[in-house]
Amino acid sequence: MSNLEVENIDLNKRLSVEDALYLIKNASLKELGELAYKKKKILHPKSITTFVVDRNINYTNICWVDCDFCAFYRHEKDEDAYILTFDEIDQKIEELLAIGGTQILFQGGVHPKLEIEWYEDLVEHIHKKYPQITIHGFSAIEIDYIARRSKISIQEVLKRLKAKGLSSIPGAGAEILSDEVRDQIAPKKLDRDRWLEVHREAHKLGIKSTATMMYGTVESDEHIVEHFDVVRRLQDETGGFRAFIMWSFQGKNTALMQKRPDIQKQTSNRYLRLLAVARLFLDNIKNIQSSWVTQGSYIGQMALLWGANDLGSTMMEENVVSAAGAKNSMNQAQMIELIRDIGEIPAKRDTAYNILEIF
Repeated sequence: MSNLEVENIDLNKRLSVEDALYLIKNASLKELGELAYKKKKILHPKSITTFVVDRNINYTNICWVDCDFCAFYRHEKDEDAYILTFDEIDQKIEELLAIGGTQILFQGGVHPKLEIEWYEDLVEHIHKKYPQITIHGFSAIEIDYIARRSKISIQEVLKRLKAKGLSSIPGAGAEILSDEVRDQIAPKKLDRDRWLEVHREAHKLGIKSTATMMYGTVESDEHIVEHFDVVRRLQDETGGFRAFIMWSFQGKNTALMQKRPDIQKQTSNRYLRLLAVARLFLDNIKNIQSSWVTQGSYIGQMALLWGANDLGSTMMEENVVSAAGAKNSMNQAQMIELIRDIGEIPAKRDTAYNILEIF
């Protein structure tokens, strides 16, 4: 692909892996923004930008996986290790309901001892007591480990949790879907194909999910495009991803930065560049979220001009990224203002991207 061809890209034709790599390496940021915004308008012609009012609830910080890029996890015997009680979880949900919340993003560390029955009891308790709350919970590595620990299949774990009230699963734990990268930054974590298999099995059961990417550690541009490609292939197969969300590695307080001080902090230019190429390449995933939590509210707003159509969550509570040094926050009123400021229409949505209220 030549520079002249960049200007003449047909947005109705699928980008190849080679095209995506070329754009990341060579296209100007301005060109990428213009292309991605046009692609967004094809998919979202009404100029509506959405957000969800939810809360992250991390039911435990105990984890045996020891990812070098994570500052949140603790070991079982650490003084500040915890498992939330049902009463503590209820209190958090009550606070969410009081501000009009509709969803909980429910994740924890990968606890070495909890088995399927504990998770079934937890999901059932929440679903029965708060049927109006959507449970968007349990990353691929949690589901994979529950299966291994409980000596049952991934499919069985998902079936049983769905029966108790699990609605959808988040894309956490993807990082970069290349084993070359995963073996360096999270060698204990499930491999690329196992992550994809959890999501494939979920989609087969009618459990929708999101796809994510955390970049900015040891990966190359080629690894990033490999990630885009395997996500797009699975979406072609199942149609089960509702959205794609990407963010940059937050290195403060992490073991990875101590081991690899040469890792560079990712720029806003890099974030917008990769976001735009994701919007262009992932033509079969309708929604792309802006990661204002890691980028800050104003780059989060800029992302809406580089292909994102959703501001994600008001994030009443966030513990994992903040443990690594990112401390951005935004409420519903601020989100509405940022969306209006770029001439788009703000709307509150639910987990399934159904619009609940237009402002």
